[in-house]
Amino acid sequence: MGTGRKGGGLKPIKAKISKSINVGSYINVADNSGAKIAKVINVRGYHGVKGRQPRCGVGDTIFVVVKRGNQDTIHKTFPAVLIRQRKAFRRLNGVRLAFEDNACVLVKEIDKYEPLGTAIKGPIPREISLRFPNIAKVAFKVV
Repeated sequence: MGTGRKGGGLKPIKAKISKSINVGSYINVADNSGAKIAKVINVRGYHGVKGRQPRCGVGDTIFVVVKRGNQDTIHKTFPAVLIRQRKAFRRLNGVRLAFEDNACVLVKEIDKYEPLGTAIKGPIPREISLRFPNIAKVAFKVV
């Protein structure tokens, strides 16, 4: 059963996520799928002012093109979930959280959010583990 909204009934994120990554930005790929660097080409479910460039933050579903990596993945389009951003975002308890890099995880299908790789390098925030439990299973550390 769907919730009647776009996005497939994902749980809301309990934080004020600042949207800091533009379409066209290059970000790291944090899993071991073979991709190293990807370019953001679209933000899923973005509704904004006409002519405004879409932006995304932690927990958003995006579409990326792999720019560096294995020959199997390079120049191909994948759905991905943004798991880290350098810009600090605020949790409801007042704590601000920022990471060293901007990173995403490639996923197989857009609705099931099964990660393409078998391990995620680096930490992920708790907001991701609550919203995407399949990604949290293969994460190295949850902050």
